[in-house]
Amino acid sequence: MKNSTPLRAVRRHFRSLTALASIAAAVMLSACSTPANVRDDAKFQSYASVTDRPVARPVRSVSSFSDSLMCMDRLFREAQLPTTLIASKQIPDYSTRVAVATKDMIITALSQMSRLSNAFRYVDFEVDIARQDTVQNLTTILLNNNQIQLQRPALYISGAISFVDQNVLNNRLDLGTSSSRLDTGLSKNRNATIVGLEMHLGDFRSRTLIPGLDSANEVIIGNGGQGLDLAGRIGSYGVQFNVGRDYTQGTGAAVRTLVELATIELAGKWARVPYWQCLTLEQTNPNFQRQMRDWYDEGSPLVYNKLVQRSLMSQGYLVDKGVPMDENNPDLVAALGKFQADSGIVVSGIVDFETYERALRNFVALDAQGHMVRVGWSPTSPSPTGLQTTLPLRAAQLPAASRPVASYGAAPAPRTIDLQIENVLVGRTAFEVGEQIFVSAALSRASHMYCFLHEAGGTVMRLLPNSTNPNSLMSANQTVRIPDWMSPMPGFIMDPTSAGTERVGCFATDEDVTARLPQLLAAPPLAILPGVASLDAVLATTGSSSPCSKG
Repeated sequence: MKNSTPLRAVRRHFRSLTALASIAAAVMLSACSTPANVRDDAKFQSYASVTDRPVARPVRSVSSFSDSLMCMDRLFREAQLPTTLIASKQIPDYSTRVAVATKDMIITALSQMSRLSNAFRYVDFEVDIARQDTVQNLTTILLNNNQIQLQRPALYISGAISFVDQNVLNNRLDLGTSSSRLDTGLSKNRNATIVGLEMHLGDFRSRTLIPGLDSANEVIIGNGGQGLDLAGRIGSYGVQFNVGRDYTQGTGAAVRTLVELATIELAGKWARVPYWQCLTLEQTNPNFQRQMRDWYDEGSPLVYNKLVQRSLMSQGYLVDKGVPMDENNPDLVAALGKFQADSGIVVSGIVDFETYERALRNFVALDAQGHMVRVGWSPTSPSPTGLQTTLPLRAAQLPAASRPVASYGAAPAPRTIDLQIENVLVGRTAFEVGEQIFVSAALSRASHMYCFLHEAGGTVMRLLPNSTNPNSLMSANQTVRIPDWMSPMPGFIMDPTSAGTERVGCFATDEDVTARLPQLLAAPPLAILPGVASLDAVLATTGSSSPCSKG
């Protein structure tokens, strides 16, 4: 009888809780029977558009051979390689383990090798109905009606991802301990996979693969991870703790590396240029970007901002005003934007890792032991005597005694204009009257460029800027075509009108000089300049010592 009262009290509390639960369930059911008011979630949903956006800036897809592609472009231009039409087959993956757009990677590689030289133009035509799009369908219609003419390529690329051998190496380690109060566990694993790519170059006219023009390369990708587990008990309570870290090297970046290497080999062998020179750069070292990232993380924003600023001054992107610039300086932001655009990285106007790596990569060399070392700069000292002014030369190519050390804001590297006549055949020295002439120009650094034509009759007219290309600012290492024969409306043509010698001359400046040259630049383009009879008169007006000209 002594325990009956507490027991009845517990029962009463239980009945009360049961009644409250029944009431709550009834309320929930009645609430669910009517539609929810979506307006109550309006504020919560308003954060979705912001949360959906990435927080990391986009970066360009860069491989170990990105600089090698630009090197090949320069080799092709120096060899005056004529423009060649090329196509490509689909590059299948018979292992079905590498789902990447290999054909588009080939197109990108060929395009990057033709920025200056215009060595290759890709013929984009798809016969596979499953892959045809709106442009392809319109092309087919126009071809059937004889309204467009499809140019026949001279070469084509064939190949396949030949194999993917997964987990060729696989190491695992699992270790654990157990006691009455504490359990521990340690795990570690590593494995390696090999991807192989084979590509060939074929003659399109005969559909035969050219002997010797092949490439077969492999790349190793790996992943690994390690983890730690802890579990403990105190009395009746327990605590568990788990931590781990993993890495995975993607097959997409690995295949891009293989594609670019194969494209360099095939194009170099076909053009008979020393392509191996472009495969021995420090940037082709697989650890190059990782080492640059380590150096970037070691320094401080103050240090690498000054280093990048001096590099921009050396290349002519930034004018030295005698004082350091902070990151919000409008001149620095504009210079960074131009440099990033010319370097093929995403334009942000800030000194991020990609900008740091592009600005300082020419000052990295291999020492006698094969280790990457900095040449002429320090990651820890913002001293203005650290960076050399040899850009765009490779620092490793210079003798130690001839490596000048620059003060802050030293004179920029000399500017050059590479002016070429594009449609000159081997052994030919003259054009016929009425035959079109195509010229191209490329600047070693971003500048304002102005080009003039001296006709055989003794008159001079301005070619650039013009109504089709009104902007005088030209990017570095980009080909400017005069006229733009790749445009359906180039705006003008150049052809000899009479016997004699005609010359095209260009000059470049750091700043826009339109306001200071009213006689030359205020007159309409492609019109005879009154009172100007030669390119020497143009030089006298501009104050330049000598132009870059072609006769």
